[in-house]
Amino acid sequence: MQRANEVTMNEQVQPANGDPLFNPLAPEFIRNPYPHYERLRRLDPMHVNAHGAFVASRHAEASLVLRDKRFGKDYVERTIRRYGPKIMDEPVIRSMSHWMLQQDPPDHTRLRGLVVKAFTARRVEDMRPRIQHVVDETLDRIIPQGRMDLIEDFAFRLPVTIICDMLGIPEEHREAFYTGSRDGGRLLEPVPLSAEEIKQGNAGNAMAAMYFHQLFELRRKQPGDDLTTQLVQAEEDGQKLTNEELTGNIILLFGAGHETTVNLIGNGLLALFRNPDQLALLKANPGLITNAIEEFLRYDSSVQMTGRVALEDIEDLGGKRIPKGESVLCLLGSANHDPAVYPDHPEKLDIQRPNVKPLSFGGGIHFCLGAQLARIEAEIAISTLLRRIPDLRLDDAENPEWRPTFVLRGLKRLPASW
Repeated sequence: MQRANEVTMNEQVQPANGDPLFNPLAPEFIRNPYPHYERLRRLDPMHVNAHGAFVASRHAEASLVLRDKRFGKDYVERTIRRYGPKIMDEPVIRSMSHWMLQQDPPDHTRLRGLVVKAFTARRVEDMRPRIQHVVDETLDRIIPQGRMDLIEDFAFRLPVTIICDMLGIPEEHREAFYTGSRDGGRLLEPVPLSAEEIKQGNAGNAMAAMYFHQLFELRRKQPGDDLTTQLVQAEEDGQKLTNEELTGNIILLFGAGHETTVNLIGNGLLALFRNPDQLALLKANPGLITNAIEEFLRYDSSVQMTGRVALEDIEDLGGKRIPKGESVLCLLGSANHDPAVYPDHPEKLDIQRPNVKPLSFGGGIHFCLGAQLARIEAEIAISTLLRRIPDLRLDDAENPEWRPTFVLRGLKRLPASW
């Protein structure tokens, strides 16, 4: 019986020749999606997947969709089309529907306007000393041990600490966040969630909502110079933010504020250690770090995909007609390797590559709020690590353990010693 089930399940995603062009949760795809992307760009650059979504793998179409006003998020309609009308009763799905990331104007404009001030270039630049301090403190504690997991012990602590600072999460509450689970990424996958996964999502969402409601109460009584206080005050203003929006967007900011940066640091370090010539070059010229971060973002992006919905009929996108209401999945990781934009060996890591402008932070009105913060965190984390542990080596650079998600691409662990 089990075998029969597997066959019917696989039939959905496999074309007649038995070799799916786009099967993003397959282990070999997660291990290395780039050869699969190359094939998509060559054979079927506007591929229609098993769930009827258009998959844009070239830079031209992906970047256009991100910026074009004829595309939007249309989250509620899109989700109801996929799961049926009852889906909005699921707390985790309803919470996500309030995320600014899933909103179209005017709601998106209103919500983003409330938090954008916390992420200005000036505010973020001022955080450098604090970021440096957190990295140094972490290394002071770990260096005597002679070994660590670069994800759990290093990459994870920094962005969690910084987003906790920004949200005004008290020191004594943070241990739970450092040891918290990192399996929320499944909610963003382009493959429908099972009832069990929705149940797990609801449980995680309830825990987060319970914590943040306590934090809101605290910040109402003791306002601070932090994002939570700012949003709680906007919620009291009533016009600006409802309680559900407040909760949903704090959960979004917390998740987005660390998940992707952990992966940027981890994927960047793995790329360096797999390319010893580039590692040696960066150690010899620490000033290359700023361009190196852009190249890490391009080479192995922590976010591999983002989606939009056609808000009207689109007559021609890469040779395909996109009817109103249909989804287009933009493969950011594939666009970043498109030889049309990166003609010089896009599959190679080159920290001196000129004109690197990765699509990793998205584009248009949803361009990542925390892009500059993530860059600076990764820059300080990676350069400090290489400076302070010059003889660092990875236990196994060849077969690292990837997390089983595709949209958020990152390592489960990355053991290292010195």
